Amino acid sequence: MTFEYPHHFYLLLALPLGALLVAAYWFWRKKAMAHLGDQALLQRLMPSISPRLFWLKNVLFGLGLALLAISWANPQRGAKQQTATQESADVFIALDISQSMLAKDIAPSRLEYAKVFGRKLVQALEGERIGLIFFAGDAFVQMPLSTDYNFLVQSLQNAEPDLISEQGTAIPTAINLAAESFGDTPGGGRALILITDGENHDEDAVERAEAAYEDGIIICTVGAGTAEGGPIPTGSSDFSEYKRDENGDVVRTRLNEQLLHQLAQAGGGQAFNIKQSDAAVQAIQRIVGGLEKREVTLRSYTEFESYFQWFLLPALLLLWVDTWIPFYKK
Repeated sequence: MTFEYPHHFYLLLALPLGALLVAAYWFWRKKAMAHLGDQALLQRLMPSISPRLFWLKNVLFGLGLALLAISWANPQRGAKQQTATQESADVFIALDISQSMLAKDIAPSRLEYAKVFGRKLVQALEGERIGLIFFAGDAFVQMPLSTDYNFLVQSLQNAEPDLISEQGTAIPTAINLAAESFGDTPGGGRALILITDGENHDEDAVERAEAAYEDGIIICTVGAGTAEGGPIPTGSSDFSEYKRDENGDVVRTRLNEQLLHQLAQAGGGQAFNIKQSDAAVQAIQRIVGGLEKREVTLRSYTEFESYFQWFLLPALLLLWVDTWIPFYKK
């Protein structure tokens, strides 16, 4: 269920304000009446006053106003589904979100630069099915293979090291997870784009890349960082703003270019540096464009049916009944 004019829900803000005004009026009235004399005497002098009718009228008016706001927003539901097919390859982007990606040897940081690169990559690969994996000392699928590129970019922007408690750079785990997430459906090209600094990796990363390539997965690597490296910000409030080892020395993280070239070579792809930016994106686009394509069915709603009348009729009925209910007993 969607709403064509959701900004009309601002009318609902009048309900709590109106309730406060009505309550304030009623309690002011009771206080004013108390100054006139004894309550029992006032009840005999004014027997037609009905608190029940007073509150009933206001409740009916408030419900009618709420239903009127909903109908004005025009609730809709998809009524006609359109089915289309397209030829596409399957691509997983595996983003390293370990703490070493917070290093600022690439401004504003490796991770923030990687987010920008990832957004450009998604835009360049539109038309393909794209998934997203986050990894550090462990890995998880943030988004399965999909053509929902807006949500994919939003997920990239939300990437932070806090999403994984176990730190490190478990590249083999990310490769294994991607291989499992591609599924067993034959007939389509598959690619894995690793965006990482390659540091603190497991020893069997290259072997796992070779095995993935044998299973039909092309692996490209994008190195985030520099050979000179930089310290790792901790974000803590203690005496040090950078991560330190057991001796108290500042830990310096460096890009492991040698590993990334080995991974790309073993995975049948190419290695890039993230500072190549658009050139790297275009090269990856060409590699993915040369993969075998598979026919994918896409479904979307092209027509929507409005349901405002289901809320408008009760709203008008409640407001009509409210006008016929008096404040006073007959």
